[in-house]
Amino acid sequence: MSASQPIPADRVFVLDFGAQYSQLIARKVREQGVYAEIVPGEISAEQLAQRGPRGIILSGGPASVYEDGAPDCDPGIFALGVPVLGICYGLHLMVSRLGGEVAGGQGREYGSADLSWNVASPLSAGLPSSMSCWMSHGDAAKRLPDGFLRLATTDNCAEAAIGDPARRFYAVQFHPEVTHTPQGSALLANFVHGVCGCGNDWNMGSFVTHAIDNIREQVGAGRVLCALSGGVDSAVLAALAHRAIGDQLTCVFVDHGLLRADEAEQVKAAFADSGLKLVAVDASERFLSKLAGVDDPERKRRIIGHEFIEVFTHTQRELGDFEFLAQGTIYPDVIESGGPKAAKIKSHHNVGGLPEKLGFKLVEPLRWLFKDEVRRVGEELGLPASMVWRQPFPGPGLAVRVVGEITPDRLEIVRLSDKILRDEIALAGLDRAIAQYFTVCAPVRSVGVMGDARSYLYPVIVRAVTTDDFMTARPARLPHEVMEKIATRVVNEVPGVNRCLYDLSSKPPATIEWE
Repeated sequence: MSASQPIPADRVFVLDFGAQYSQLIARKVREQGVYAEIVPGEISAEQLAQRGPRGIILSGGPASVYEDGAPDCDPGIFALGVPVLGICYGLHLMVSRLGGEVAGGQGREYGSADLSWNVASPLSAGLPSSMSCWMSHGDAAKRLPDGFLRLATTDNCAEAAIGDPARRFYAVQFHPEVTHTPQGSALLANFVHGVCGCGNDWNMGSFVTHAIDNIREQVGAGRVLCALSGGVDSAVLAALAHRAIGDQLTCVFVDHGLLRADEAEQVKAAFADSGLKLVAVDASERFLSKLAGVDDPERKRRIIGHEFIEVFTHTQRELGDFEFLAQGTIYPDVIESGGPKAAKIKSHHNVGGLPEKLGFKLVEPLRWLFKDEVRRVGEELGLPASMVWRQPFPGPGLAVRVVGEITPDRLEIVRLSDKILRDEIALAGLDRAIAQYFTVCAPVRSVGVMGDARSYLYPVIVRAVTTDDFMTARPARLPHEVMEKIATRVVNEVPGVNRCLYDLSSKPPATIEWE
């Protein structure tokens, strides 16, 4: 890496063909100390070659390669002399584009399967001869291209793993990126290290060093403005930028009235002795008046984004001229906000819009990091654990946890119940074991009996998930006694509530936040 390039020279690119787990593939590769980036499946071989790949991974996907309009890749990719690994649909694409044949309905396999390695190869080095893997396919390779060998089989799939060692082309029908394939990470390590020859240059210590150099080079003597929310991403961004440019950085904390209990005071206290220039602005009345009567989640996000720009612009003018805006954009934000061909899952306040409207040049040193990598950067920078492991908090704050119209009473329901949840999770020693947890107030009411009288009040929904990358998530299995204590406290201590529910949805199909 050079001072101007915080990304290592050893890079693996994941070509995305609509897979549910493309982000997880990239995340698992990064765990091996190798930088991985997701690019559209239709990227040209010329564009890819210019980015210097050491390896290419073809993702899975829901389509069949023999269907009209199925996602395709530039066949020139196979002529770059770079190792390629196909996963599920990626195997089918590799087989069909290199002269083999793929057929449907001849090897359907869903769920766990026992796999046996028949031929030794760099891909299976150090793996057990028999292992469990996770299958999810209805198509299968019917005839292999010239030069390919059958490396592994399952009872229902003759070509569970194939390879052309001479060209360093490999493919697997199963999904090594998911936890249901226990040796999947080792297989990916074999590919990126043993086949591609990548080193271990992607680590957060070296990232910090080179990101600091990169910020200094980009900013020069310019002044930088940073919106500091107190969340993990913005806090790590502020610490990183402050380490790089010191007093050239000014942070602005806008209290939009949608923060968690006591959060404004906590944010100010956390940075009081840090040396950061921090300007706090209380704009809560302004935001809440603009949101009155609004129930559409995207409209709420747009209003909050617009008002934030207005408040930020006014504050910036009072503080003087700035050339740069530092934003805590991270990789999941970029992915979920979509692109020319990607579906937008939800708008993110820190992806697009601000630079154009405020006339700033953008500084986004965390843009290519997953959330757990951001936390490790925070630890490298010496931030306190209370800040590094702070619960993730969306830019629109509690506005997206009060489903529907935001009213003072419903906002207070979420604020009080969220504090109870966080207190009980910490008391049970589960605050590090659960990736994210919060409460939601839904726009419905139900009948209850409280004090021998009929009640007609709101429910509080508890959302708690486990995840490595925040791109996929599972509901956390809270101990029953902890759930019961949370529910009892919420109903007894939060006015306007007579039920406490638990959200058991995974991501996908749900998102982590409710709006």
